[in-house]
Amino acid sequence: MKYSYVLAAGLMMMACNNSQPKEDNNMVRLITLAPGHFHAALVQKSMYPELDSVVKVFAPEGPEVKAHLSLIEQYNTRAENPTHWKEEVYTGSDFLQKMTAEPKGAVVVLAGNNQQKTDYISTAVNAGMNVLADKPMVISEEGFKKLEQIFPAAAEKKVLVYDIMTERSEITNMLQKELLHQASVFGELEKGTADKPAVEIESIHHFYKSVSGKTLQRPSWFFDPSQQGDAIVDVNTHLVDLAQWICFDTAIIDYRQDVQISKGEKWRTPLSLSQFSAITGEKTFPSFLQGFVKQDTILDVPANGTIYYSLKGVHIRATALWNYEAPAGGGDSHYAIMRGSKANLVINQGKEENWKPELYIEPRQNDTAYTQNLQAVIQQLAAKYPGISLENKGNRWKVVIPDNLKTGHEAHFAEVMQRYLQFLKEGKVPEWEVKNMLAKYYITTAGLAVAKEK
Repeated sequence: MKYSYVLAAGLMMMACNNSQPKEDNNMVRLITLAPGHFHAALVQKSMYPELDSVVKVFAPEGPEVKAHLSLIEQYNTRAENPTHWKEEVYTGSDFLQKMTAEPKGAVVVLAGNNQQKTDYISTAVNAGMNVLADKPMVISEEGFKKLEQIFPAAAEKKVLVYDIMTERSEITNMLQKELLHQASVFGELEKGTADKPAVEIESIHHFYKSVSGKTLQRPSWFFDPSQQGDAIVDVNTHLVDLAQWICFDTAIIDYRQDVQISKGEKWRTPLSLSQFSAITGEKTFPSFLQGFVKQDTILDVPANGTIYYSLKGVHIRATALWNYEAPAGGGDSHYAIMRGSKANLVINQGKEENWKPELYIEPRQNDTAYTQNLQAVIQQLAAKYPGISLENKGNRWKVVIPDNLKTGHEAHFAEVMQRYLQFLKEGKVPEWEVKNMLAKYYITTAGLAVAKEK
C-alpha cells in the first residue's frame, strides 16, 4: 500500500500504521478521486464549517496528484486566511477499489482526465457515495447513455450527483438572467432562427495561463479529445448550462421533447512544439497525440466547436474557442447576447471593457418611458445586488457593477460547494437540476456526434 499525509504545516510522509487525524462523524467527509485538473483543488481554496478538514485522496501515483497536493499546501500556507486541510493520500494501483471501501455517504470530488470520469461517477454512486464532478461528466454519446442510468441509481442509493457550474456565480451572468425575466425591460425572449439565433454564447479560453498566481502546467492528455473531450463537450458544457439557466430558470427541460440539434462544427488550434513544451513541460509530443501532429513540430489541437440547436423552440448557438495565450492584459473571455422583444442583453469582455465582463442593455426603443422602466427595475434589483447602477452609453445602457460583487472565477468554486452542501442538508438535488443536467449533456454529446470538421 502507498499512503501519505499532507498536514497544515507542510507535506509530510508518514507510515500507514501511524496515528491518523481524527474525523468528526457529524461532518461531511470529502474524498478526492484521481485529481488531474486544478479545479479539484479549487473546491478546497476555502474552508467550510460543514466539511471535515481531513480529506482522503485516492489517485494513481504521478505528477498530477503531486500538483494537486502542492495547490492544497499553497492554500494551507498562504499568509491571508490560510486553510487547514489534512490530506490523507493513497496512490496504490488499486486506488479505485480502496476508495469504494470507504464508509458510505462521503462526497467524492472528480476533476481530471475525462476518459474514465463517467465510470468513476458510476462506481462512486454504486458504492453509496455522493458525487460533485467538474464538467464534463460525459464526453460521448456512449457516456451519456451511462449517465442516464447513474441518476436512477443515485436515487436508489439515496446519494446526490451534481456538476460544478461556476459560471452561474459570475455576476454579469446573474444580472443578465435577472433582466431577461423583467418583461418591462426585456419583453419576451425571441425564438430566432438557425441562421440568426435568439441566444448566442461564445467563450474563449487559453492554454497558457496562470492559476492562483502560478503558471499552470497542463498534462499532455489535456490535448487528446479521447481523454479531455472535444471542445463541444468540454467548455461548451458551461455555455449550454447558462442558456438553459438564464432563459428558463428552474423550468424542467426534457431532452427528448424540448431539444432539437441543428448542426455542429469543429476546427483546430495549431500549437508549436515549443508552445506545447511551455504548457506541459514535455520535450516531445507523446505517442497518443501523433495523429494530430503535422510537419513534426505542429500539434493541431481539436479545440474549437459550435453547436446550433433549439431549446423549447428558442434557437441557440454555443461556441467554445481555445487560443494559445491571451492578449496583453487579457484572459479568458465571454460573449453572450439574449435577444428580446424590447431589448437585447449583451455581455462583452473585450479590449473596450479592459478584458473584464460587462453587461449592456440595448433597447429597441430607448425613449423616456423605457428609461423610467429600466431605472425602476435596476433600483429594485439593487436591493438584492447592492451598488448596481446604470450608465448611459447613448444607444445602450451599461450596468455598473461594484467590485465587491465581482468575486472572480476561483471564488465561484466555493459558491458551488456551498450550494451542493445545502442540497446534502436537504437530502436531494432539485428535480429540475437533475433533468436539466441530462438535457445539457444530451445537447453536448449529440452536438459532437453530428459535428463536421471545418
